[in-house]
Parts: sequence; structure tokens; C-alpha cells
Amino acid sequence: MSENTEGALTPNTEGGLRSPEFLRHVQGMWGVRGSGDTTGFSGLEVTEVMARPANRPYGGWFDDVVDVLNELIEADGLAVDSVIEKVVVENGQLVIFIAREHLVRVAKYLRDDQDLRFEMCLGVSAVNYPNHKGRELHGYFPFFSITHNRMIALEVTCPDSDPHIPSIVGVYPADDWPEREAWDLMGIVFDEHPGLTRTAMPDDWVGHPQRKDYPLGGIPVEYKGAIIPPPDTRREYN
Repeated sequence: MSENTEGALTPNTEGGLRSPEFLRHVQGMWGVRGSGDTTGFSGLEVTEVMARPANRPYGGWFDDVVDVLNELIEADGLAVDSVIEKVVVENGQLVIFIAREHLVRVAKYLRDDQDLRFEMCLGVSAVNYPNHKGRELHGYFPFFSITHNRMIALEVTCPDSDPHIPSIVGVYPADDWPEREAWDLMGIVFDEHPGLTRTAMPDDWVGHPQRKDYPLGGIPVEYKGAIIPPPDTRREYN
């Protein structure tokens, strides 16, 4: 893949994003440069991409769910491609990327529509992709339908420069603690959350320790006369 595709988001013919969205190209086990690769994997080369979109038919009931969402979006007078960025099917799971400003709207669709009825949100997982330019922070929301015995996920992104995602606690109250944890450890601000306070770190802690740019820290260790520097200065794990 050429360099000028890095971080590019190209329009899909049906709106939204067309993958692969290039993240990075890694050579060797740890991406070590200059000091030699002692892992034995120096010939390993991987191009990492973000969530390839699926093509219809998605399979089984996946098509029905997407069709219902499309109908509900259009009934609200919105263009589907302004709400749904792309549909991804990976490892047998349906993941729908949603524009962050419409997350609460779509969450209400999932909860209330009789053909969807996803009664449970199973929290939110925050992920940091430093090389996903303009979309460095991701919120992954899994939902389960007790009525239909189905599971899907919504995924929302936001940039480092504006790390805000709407809270869905008003729709799914059980997401209270998971959103607090995602803010505490990853730094995503959930707007309109009723009490966005830390869960694991002290209230006066500076930073969010599960982000990729958070320093590893540590102290130098002496071993048989050699000084081994702390992890965050020893090598670059990229």
C-alpha cells in the first residue's frame, strides 16, 4: 500500500467509509529499528488496517437488523450515510460504525424498536489507535437482545484533539460504570454522563494509563554489572 494512503478515509459509494483504512506497516516482532531484532521474526511484515466493510448480503439476520436501522434513520428525516459510517462483519459478529453525534439516537432504536429489542448494553470498551489519524480513540459498545437472542456492537470514534463521545447512560443506565472506567483509563469524555469520575485511579491522578502514549515508567536495574534502563527508554514498541 502506498504511503499516501496512510490515515486516508475515502468515500464509499453508499456513503460512510471505505476500508481498508491504513494504520501502519510493521516489520519484525516489535518494530525495532537500528539495534537489530533479536526475536527471530525480522522477516515478519504486517500491514495493519482498520475494520474492512462487509458487502451485502451480510448473512442471516444481520441484513434484517441493518435494514430496520436504515428505515428508522430515514423515518427521522436523516440520510443513512450521515449516521452509519460502515457495516463490518468479522468473526461472525455484526459491528456497525456510527457517527458519534448519532450514537444516542441509534441506541434508542436498538432498545425500543420491536424488531430489534436489544435490551442490554454490555458496557463499553475503549481502544487507542495512535496511527488512526483523526480517529485515534474508539468506543466499542456490545448489545444483547434477550427477546431475539442476538448480539451486535456499535463502534464510535473520536480524535485525540476532541475526545468526546455522547453518554448512553440515559438510555442504558448500566453503562454508567463502564463509561467512567473508559474515561479514567483511556481519556474518552462521555458528554452528559451523570457523574464522570475515576474508578481505578486516584481522583488527582494525571493522565489516562491505558493510552498508548502513556509512559511505561520504571527504574533502571543493575544485573551483573550492567545497567538495564527502564522500559520506556529501552526500546520503541511500535
